[in-house]
Amino acid sequence: MHYCIEEFLSTIEEQEVVEAIRLAEKNTSGEIRVHLENTFKGDIKSRALEVFSILKMHNTRLQNGVLIYVAVQNKAFGIYGDKGINDRVTPDFWIKTKTIIENHFKSGNYKQGLVDGILHAGEQLKKHFPISGSDKNELTNKISKG
Repeated sequence: MHYCIEEFLSTIEEQEVVEAIRLAEKNTSGEIRVHLENTFKGDIKSRALEVFSILKMHNTRLQNGVLIYVAVQNKAFGIYGDKGINDRVTPDFWIKTKTIIENHFKSGNYKQGLVDGILHAGEQLKKHFPISGSDKNELTNKISKG
């Protein structure tokens, strides 16, 4: 099936993804965002980094932002984590998160892939970036589109 970003998730599914972000961030100072785009050219990792920068996700105090970037028509996605996270987590952190999302995406369960990937990332972030009393939501939980 060939989707565009407007058809990728229903309004209710988008709300469920945003709720997953809220739940994941409840126990961590880490910040998670999802960005949907129709298509990209070049390397997925480079594009995810570019979008990370465009969304100003590097502005978190502890450099602990995570972007899940999805190029709908390319049927591709990438995960980009800021320096603060990469300095603390093992490389398999990203592999496990990516595998969770990928397994759902292969069966067309896009919403569930995002929700489960977000919740897994949140569990891992909680270990390295526990919530503190002064924590505030530094980045919006809303899905961005481009």
